[in-house]
Amino acid sequence: MSQTSLLSSIRSNSHLGGGSRFVIVLGANEGGGVMEWKGPREWAIERDSVKNKKRYADKWGYQLEITDMSTKKRYAHEWRESWEKVDLLRNAMARYPKAEWFWWLDLNTYIMEPSLSLQSHIFNDLANNVYRDINVYNPLNITHPPQTAFLDPVARSPTGDNLTSSIDIIISQDCGGFNLGSFFIRRSPFTDRLLDMWWDPVLYEQKHMEWDHKEQDSLEHMYESQPYMRTHFAFIPQRKINAFPPGACAVEPKDDENVDPKRPLTDPQFHYNVKERDFMVNMAGCEWGRDCWAEMYGYRELSNKLNRSTWAKIKDFCGDTLRSLIVGSSDEGEAKPA
Repeated sequence: MSQTSLLSSIRSNSHLGGGSRFVIVLGANEGGGVMEWKGPREWAIERDSVKNKKRYADKWGYQLEITDMSTKKRYAHEWRESWEKVDLLRNAMARYPKAEWFWWLDLNTYIMEPSLSLQSHIFNDLANNVYRDINVYNPLNITHPPQTAFLDPVARSPTGDNLTSSIDIIISQDCGGFNLGSFFIRRSPFTDRLLDMWWDPVLYEQKHMEWDHKEQDSLEHMYESQPYMRTHFAFIPQRKINAFPPGACAVEPKDDENVDPKRPLTDPQFHYNVKERDFMVNMAGCEWGRDCWAEMYGYRELSNKLNRSTWAKIKDFCGDTLRSLIVGSSDEGEAKPA
């Protein structure tokens, strides 16, 4: 057994690293297009995204479930083409009965800091990494806490029971509300009920024309209309698991402000910050007027550069120094008079 395989086995052991508690569920489409054919760029995006998640899962002993999003064709007669996350999560829970947390990731995501495990990044200090009161950031203006007589004191509390053991779903919020491009859901009796309600025909049959974001709007609706559910929700700062590129939740310049196209405006709440080494980037909405492959390639190369080994950094430094000396000598030679 190689050293890498041994480390992965140790990290996945439930009594040692605890990696077996986590399953990464990646929404992919390895079989080709559903509504249109996949071109070379789409294949390249999928290849890089899958490789990125596979290396991360292998490193930390997590399970990786690559779901086939092309199965959404079987939902077409029910208007469920964008609701398949719920069904695929249920399938993953059935396939990994001993796992506790399931991390859903859209295909256009990239883990920038693979040296961070989910445990060290989030779950070892879950209470301080999440917040229960949506009023901390409430772009949907949901009234919270609910003031209804039939609710118990815990349900009427802004932060529920304040116990991490009651957290069953962890999501981030972007400028428009809940974002399900990267979120965690825990196996529990509550989660079983949530997934059943989320997949209920009443929601998708009655609302599929009204809700642009399908399962995302559905979850927001349940959070707002079913107050007892809120005690099981936790929110996490977006850049913790779901940082955006500048094109998503884009910042509009002021009337008299000149913006350098090479340095677009960013919002510190939403957008990836290289100096702070954000954990993951989600190229949300890149298929609508942006270049998904260019963004994926750019962040992949940046991640590789940031996570180079010490020896690689020394070689790059020596190479850059040598090139600068050669260029400097060449410039001096050209400057000498004949």
